[in-house]
Amino acid sequence: MASTFGAAQVLVASNRGPVSYVVDDDGSLRAKRGGGGLVSGLSAIGPDAGALWVCSALSDGDREAVRRGVGEDGVRMLDIPADVHADAYNGIANSVLWFVHHMLYQTPLEPVFDAEFRRQWASYETYNRAFAEALAEEAAEGAAVVVQDYHLTLVPGMLRELRPDLRIGHFSHTPWAPPEYFRMLPDDIAGQVLRGMLGADRLGFLTRRWADAFTACCERFVGGLGDTRIGVHGLGADADFLRARAHEADVEERMEGLRREIGEGRRTIVRVDRTELSKNIVRGLLAYRQLLADHPEWRERVVHVAFAYPSRQDLAVYRDYTAEVRRLAEEINEQYGTEGWRPVVLHVKDDFARSLAAYRMADVALVNPIRDGMNLVAKEIPVVSDHGCALVLSREAGAHEELGEDALTVNPYDITATAQALHEALTMSPAERTDRTKRLAASATALPPAQWFLDQLNALRGES
Repeated sequence: MASTFGAAQVLVASNRGPVSYVVDDDGSLRAKRGGGGLVSGLSAIGPDAGALWVCSALSDGDREAVRRGVGEDGVRMLDIPADVHADAYNGIANSVLWFVHHMLYQTPLEPVFDAEFRRQWASYETYNRAFAEALAEEAAEGAAVVVQDYHLTLVPGMLRELRPDLRIGHFSHTPWAPPEYFRMLPDDIAGQVLRGMLGADRLGFLTRRWADAFTACCERFVGGLGDTRIGVHGLGADADFLRARAHEADVEERMEGLRREIGEGRRTIVRVDRTELSKNIVRGLLAYRQLLADHPEWRERVVHVAFAYPSRQDLAVYRDYTAEVRRLAEEINEQYGTEGWRPVVLHVKDDFARSLAAYRMADVALVNPIRDGMNLVAKEIPVVSDHGCALVLSREAGAHEELGEDALTVNPYDITATAQALHEALTMSPAERTDRTKRLAASATALPPAQWFLDQLNALRGES
């Protein structure tokens, strides 16, 4: 009897896929391809590996592409109803699970797990089930499936019921909350998330700390890991891509523009982030203001180049946070600025070439998240730095596990200590800065994206 299974031997599932579509004015569809570690990883396994990427249609253009039957080889895009996706993505993934794992709640007022939460949770279940059913349909017998992130925590368990023959992996790109915080979720929901994850043969995390937190939650709430194995894969920077891209003409143009904004002969403290609540941009600005207050000798001699690219602006709390970043930057410029010196150069329009330009020019990199699964900015800046860069790094970033020895470590809540670390970074000798940058770059590129994905795949298949 012929198999009723699909043909894909390796499958990736994620909310966002490697391609998106735009409807042009003439009604035609234009595809835009993305990059990143998963794209590199799937490319590395070769075109004959029978790989398929299952993702969600995110935009009107994506949904139109699905309806017209337009698609890319190796990609299946799911046309999940827009209201279901909004509930699952914004209502649960970004407003509940993200907040729990990054420990962001203002607990006197939130969270509130009421009837509206339960309605949205039902959409999250529906969203996860759509992925599980598509993967079950497309996977060949015994295929390897690698599910990505907090959007899809229920998929492994659902898929296991549908296809017990598959090798199922899940990778978490966020931190994992410790049991004391994770238990904030309703008991049944917490159990459902953990059991959903434990449907996988193997779970991957960015650091040992996050893996241990997950294990502790399982031991506390569902009686342990069962047969599920745990692995740690610290995603690294793609050195070859970054170094080549950072020397293209548009980056050189952006460097000229930034030099004009900064002024001749001044030092630079650079940060590049989305205006994500966990990135701690406001306290970074407060620490810079404290530096100028405590060390007047740096006035007119240093500029804080802050790129804060808007994120999740459909959520009010993110809009408010973005507005506070702008307000504080303006306040610092009004308080300390002079005719020829703007202390904070703030850009809020996403521009990758300009980010790379700032990476190359940075004397100091400020990476001070409240909590971060990894933080690739901390890894990317040392890789492309032209003259060496001192890294001021939060101990709460996953990257600290690998980079802490050669960074200046800060408590992200301590403004005074962060200001002092910025002063120490600015006064570091060129030789020490160069030596540290070389070691940081080596650590940052130890597991490049393609190898990061292949290591997980091989471990899932039992090849390593």
